[in-house]
Amino acid sequence: MSPPNAAQTARERARAELTREIRQEARRQLAEAGANGLSLRAVARELGMVSSALYRYYPSRDDLLTALIIDAYNAIGAAAEAAIAEAGAGAARDRVPARETWAAACRAIRAWAVANPHEYALIYGSPVPGYRAPEATIGPASRVPLAFASILEAAVASGTAGASALSGTLAAQAAALAAALPATPGASDAPAIPADMLVRAVIAWTQLFGMISFELFGQFVGSFEPADAFFDHAVAQLAAFIGL
Repeated sequence: MSPPNAAQTARERARAELTREIRQEARRQLAEAGANGLSLRAVARELGMVSSALYRYYPSRDDLLTALIIDAYNAIGAAAEAAIAEAGAGAARDRVPARETWAAACRAIRAWAVANPHEYALIYGSPVPGYRAPEATIGPASRVPLAFASILEAAVASGTAGASALSGTLAAQAAALAAALPATPGASDAPAIPADMLVRAVIAWTQLFGMISFELFGQFVGSFEPADAFFDHAVAQLAAFIGL
């Protein structure tokens, strides 16, 4: 077998490193000027590149925004998944209930948001005028809700999930959403999430991100700041509301 092309490998490493630097500089500009102020020319200038060279990596500002959005969704999704996996390891030993897994995931999401407020705002804040997210963002954006779905499945499997009745349009919407959820990897026999529980989880999901947004954007100043105790209490109440 012939040895790998060392020159090509070096070019690939150089390209990967420059791509990392471009995104790092773009995130810095995101913190300073927001998504509306992100400029390919400014990124190129700060990196000592000509604009035409940068365009070979990201043909437009929207392409760079998409890369940042995908990075952010993947990072917050990974944080939630890691927290769930760690709690699950504890559950195997100590039978940790689903509500504690839920709390661990919520805390991990909040911690990521506090550490990365501008990237959080990019994916959960106001839409960027003129930007339309491509299909490539759907998978990364699904990681957090699918992580939460795995917690609901565990609660259903343990027999601890509560239930309530739905009717009319909401019942049809919830049933369609429940049917559209992909199976959890490695859990083909996982029980279906009841439609009413799924609705309560979506309500809790919006409340969770609303709380995080309030904290990041200064809405708790003068009331629940620091928000640690309030957040933990609210997360516990939301777990009970979901039926965990």
